[in-house]
Amino acid sequence: MILYLHGFRSSPNSFKARVMAARLAELGRSDEWCCPMLPVSPLETVALVESLVAEARATGAMASAAKPVTVIGSSLGGYFATHLAEKHGWPAVLLNPAVVPQRDLSAYLGEQPLWHGGGSIVVEPHHLDELRALGITSITRPERYYLMAATGDEVLDYREMLAHYPGARTKLIEGSDHAISEFAQYVDDVLAFCDASHVEPPAPREAA
Repeated sequence: MILYLHGFRSSPNSFKARVMAARLAELGRSDEWCCPMLPVSPLETVALVESLVAEARATGAMASAAKPVTVIGSSLGGYFATHLAEKHGWPAVLLNPAVVPQRDLSAYLGEQPLWHGGGSIVVEPHHLDELRALGITSITRPERYYLMAATGDEVLDYREMLAHYPGARTKLIEGSDHAISEFAQYVDDVLAFCDASHVEPPAPREAA
């Protein structure tokens, strides 16, 4: 199961999600793809993702132990992906991930328009508290992660990303932008990481 988590105000219709879905379709692997619309609440987002995985396992769609979850997170989705990777031991691909979203999104309280399809969300102060509660101070097992960071990201600082994921496999893209507009060039690298992770999935984080 390849689980894609979109960014703030985004949706399953985001550019990178569509590129990933199209590539998997070309390879006859659409049944592995899962890209839900995420709620505005961070805690509800995590609960939704965990319920989707549990449902897939219960229905037999993930009956084989050789096919675990790989989570791909873009921007704010990368923050959620990191939390889930540490909690469940899932491999994670991080695309220009948010590192301190409770700080960055403090300027976006109130009603915010969505990027795709119209509509809006309402960001409330308690959502920032929820983000803070999901934070990972430092990652374990850096081999679990594949970080893709663009130096030209106009929204988030790539240097924070590099500092937060020491030892992770890293693709540092010179220039580009927050959306990674040339993502189609990298989609096969992402899938190769997903497939390699499926061969020998990382162990879950040990409880303190």
